[in-house]
Amino acid sequence: MSLFDPPSPSSPSSAAPRPLADRMRPERLDDYVGQEHILGPGKPLRVQIERDRLTSLILWGPPGTGKTTLATLIARQTQCAFVPFSAVLSGIKEIKEVMAQAERLRRLGQRTVLFIDEIHRFNKAQQDAFLPYVERGDIILIGATTENPSFEVNAALLSRSKVYALRALAVEELVLLLERALPHVGVQASPELLEQIARYASGDARTAYNVLEIAAAAASERGVLAPEAVEAAIERKMLLYDKAGEEHFNLISALHKSVRSSDPDAALYWLARMLEAGEDRMYLARRLVRMAVEDIGLADPRAVEQAIACQQTVHFLGIPEGDQALAQAAIYLALAPKSDAAYRALNAARAVVRDQPAEPVPMRLRNAPTRAMKQWGYGEGYRHAHQEPEGLTTMDCLPDALAGTQFYRPTTRGLEARLKERLDAIRAWVSSRKSGAPD
Repeated sequence: MSLFDPPSPSSPSSAAPRPLADRMRPERLDDYVGQEHILGPGKPLRVQIERDRLTSLILWGPPGTGKTTLATLIARQTQCAFVPFSAVLSGIKEIKEVMAQAERLRRLGQRTVLFIDEIHRFNKAQQDAFLPYVERGDIILIGATTENPSFEVNAALLSRSKVYALRALAVEELVLLLERALPHVGVQASPELLEQIARYASGDARTAYNVLEIAAAAASERGVLAPEAVEAAIERKMLLYDKAGEEHFNLISALHKSVRSSDPDAALYWLARMLEAGEDRMYLARRLVRMAVEDIGLADPRAVEQAIACQQTVHFLGIPEGDQALAQAAIYLALAPKSDAAYRALNAARAVVRDQPAEPVPMRLRNAPTRAMKQWGYGEGYRHAHQEPEGLTTMDCLPDALAGTQFYRPTTRGLEARLKERLDAIRAWVSSRKSGAPD
């Protein structure tokens, strides 16, 4: 069976039952639920499909909103060959093989829809490999992503594609899907229970189907869904790690606090838990950058350099090679000296800005690009530090009402100990000049 053989999801020869979410994929576009803002009558994507004027697309939206299903229906409606392609499992070699087959089909008059799930996981070189085939019309590319395409999809590929944003499904839309699914799991359920599942799913149809399937397996012999079965299914789902649910936040909190507590072993354990659960690698990289600036700061300024290098490495290498960069950064951050002095300093400054009147910029700090502004006093009293013998002045740079306020209070850990010595010396020099000898 080649990549271009049509899928046969309803084949009776399947040895094991497919997940409910897969079995419930609609066969017709009219049965698709949700996304009325792009698929309703007269809406842009609907018009494209109905007039068979399909161009390359990027479907951007949260998990479980129907991106894969929509791509399949588009290919079926426009009578195109449909080739699903995983950005997690495929590389340049596989891309070239698929493109060669698509080109042969085009010469035979058959169009190909190439569906790329999680297109944001392809690095720049992999995304660039699609460009010539998209431009020549060998393929109609449909990419699916949960990440903002402006940041995760190459500009060249993005400019050749139309981006459609999919929305999380509403509770009533999820309830409709669950009602359709009841005969497939052989149970009856009250509207209240279906609504409970829909609210828990938070717009994710796959999550809703999974909870219903688990709960149905524990239903009574009469085939009636009980509230206890739904509660148990929801708890089990959380234990399986939902990237949008509580366990996601519990684990990232454990990772962050392990790094903050300088425990590299615990940091590696929580990192591994999230990696094995399929967490978005770029999300983890962003959180490591946050740890570097929030918990290490100026105690080790290289920490943020290491975290940014990790983010770039993860983006460049992808999975699984980029995982090692995450581990390396987590270890470095855990072992680095810690300081949140810069973090607290900004919070303190923001509190003053929020709670006190907006003080005018002192005249001595204002530029005077015109003669009139000089006459009005702009720049009067300014002391240029580079022109002073010690490179320091006693000039206050805060508004007069805040003169003497100290937001930054450095620690004595890591490099910040040296910064503290320097800051203490500057403050002592200014204080002595103000109280005694003139500047």
